[in-house]
Amino acid sequence: MTDGKDNSRNRREKHFGIDHTTGKLVLGSLHIPLPRSRIARVFIGVLLIVCGILGFLPVLGFWMLPLGFIVLSHDLPIARRCRRRFSIWWHRRRKPAG
Repeated sequence: MTDGKDNSRNRREKHFGIDHTTGKLVLGSLHIPLPRSRIARVFIGVLLIVCGILGFLPVLGFWMLPLGFIVLSHDLPIARRCRRRFSIWWHRRRKPAG
């Protein structure tokens, strides 16, 4: 049997991604609701990536690229695999030697 403390600690450790229980995009302490429609989520993800490519323009920014990939990783397996590989690489890179 697990106690509630472990579950709440796991939620606090989650820094980015999509919370599948609530359907919200989690970016640190910021929670952004996503549409329930798969087509709408894919459209938002592709739109973020396309606008992120145009990040040199004043209003748009390169910050939209990773956000678009996170949104797409909820529905597209190839984007999910790429995000997981990047996440594993990032954590191994940040782990102290020894």
